[in-house]
Amino acid sequence: MPHVPVYHSTDPLPDSDELDLETLQTIVTGTRGYYARDYSMTLGWNNMRYIVETALHHGSLLNRTVIIPSFVYARACEYGNDVCAAYATMVNRGDAVNSDEWRELPDDKQMAWKVPMSQMLNLTHLRRTQSVITVAEYLRLHGLPEDLELSTGEWDVAKYHQNPSAFDSHGKTPSLHVIENQWYDPPRLNRVDRIPEDMKERGKWNPLLGDHAQDQYGGWKTPSRTEAYHLLETMLTGRQFALGWDKARGILESSGIRGVSTDEGLTEVLLDNGWEVLYTFDGALGMDYVKNVVSPIRQVAPRNSIRGFVDDFYNYTEDVLLLRGEIHYERKPASMLFTSTAGRDVFARLVLYEMAHTDAVKELADAMSDRMRDIVGGRMWMGAHMRRGDFVRYHWVMHDDFGEHLSRIKNHLDVGREVLRNLSPAFLGTYAVPEARVNLEYVQLHPPERGDKFYIATDERDPGNLAYLKERGAVRASDLITIEDRRRFGWPLLLTDVLGIVEQELLSRASFFYAHALSSVAGGVINLRAANGADPHTAQID
Repeated sequence: MPHVPVYHSTDPLPDSDELDLETLQTIVTGTRGYYARDYSMTLGWNNMRYIVETALHHGSLLNRTVIIPSFVYARACEYGNDVCAAYATMVNRGDAVNSDEWRELPDDKQMAWKVPMSQMLNLTHLRRTQSVITVAEYLRLHGLPEDLELSTGEWDVAKYHQNPSAFDSHGKTPSLHVIENQWYDPPRLNRVDRIPEDMKERGKWNPLLGDHAQDQYGGWKTPSRTEAYHLLETMLTGRQFALGWDKARGILESSGIRGVSTDEGLTEVLLDNGWEVLYTFDGALGMDYVKNVVSPIRQVAPRNSIRGFVDDFYNYTEDVLLLRGEIHYERKPASMLFTSTAGRDVFARLVLYEMAHTDAVKELADAMSDRMRDIVGGRMWMGAHMRRGDFVRYHWVMHDDFGEHLSRIKNHLDVGREVLRNLSPAFLGTYAVPEARVNLEYVQLHPPERGDKFYIATDERDPGNLAYLKERGAVRASDLITIEDRRRFGWPLLLTDVLGIVEQELLSRASFFYAHALSSVAGGVINLRAANGADPHTAQID
């Protein structure tokens, strides 16, 4: 059944993200119960956002209220640790998430700060289309103290289930069904949103098959391993058990399989030989570190590898449906594939238009963009993300040498300047996303000139390197944010992760943007640019 949002555009919403018990109960009673996850709080905000996006989509498919963490961890303070600790709870990050990843760092580099989820996301906007509450709100609904929330992001099946809901007159504690991690998408299985009836008919789907002990309801008839089936199957490798559309065509053509030169012909051959066409998104440079939703693609997979999320998990009636463990790494956006373009577009809309930053973040980004434009004489301005920090420690950085890294960025911005010079408003395009409309504001001004200053978002904090940036024309957040801005925004701007989402919003307004394909920050900026109607030629990721 389709998900029915709690709020509609015509309904009044509370002015605050702090909801009373009656409003929380209204959210929950509009759905079939709760959907809970073990959240990977070891990760930074952008990866956490990807995980929240996935959880929200899963909950929508099942018509369940999604429970998300009440807070995330900011990894750095823009000032001394004691300054941020005066406003936000400071913890040892390794202790908080039971990890030794940061133990070898100096003590002051092991700290993190709790940031309320309401600072990172506009929950009021999100609740217009999604049924979502925080763990703290779930605990309040069940008469439990908010400090019971685990610092690790895991769901506590004992503590969180010890009290009935405040609105349960029978005194019944919340029932629970657990989807074990290895049941979700084990090797050689493709988890999809739902299996359509025509696919079930083609594959002789039998609702009596499947291992019920592993939440499998229904199964496929054993496929006929035709030549075409075997040719494709032998090329399946790695975690993702699917092939690209063009790769599948090439395999079949090179082996003499006829009728695959057209898309219609290839589809027919695939369906006749036990394979199906699925839909997803291409990551930057073909990798899925950047889980943006701007490059829709087709993949093909053996029909008997496909299991539907709705088909397996919708019919559980327990109050809480919990998906255990990590399903983030080496997965496509939403941690599933889609059986239709319409289903894929539903997820894209969630990411692009429903998951939004707060008004305060957007307003500050607008002001910074105006100041950046003034700095370059009223012309278009360009920006880049320069990931250093932990990327240097893990050797993921583009160049260990700081000067070489900056030179690479400036070279890309030189290319960007020429792109902007040659862009014609009459021929602007958009990313292939739902409801995209060309935004002429990106190219209304005169193009940049050689020698114009440029914006750099970076986690580099070495004073010598920061001076090097400034000497070579880079503008940073501290050059654009005024004391009045800081007073208006409040204490969260002290935290690097909050400043980071302001910078993402800012870079989404740049006429040209460049970043590194391994950084999840870049994916967030590209999604924002796509939603804002930017032309794909005005950004480069490598």
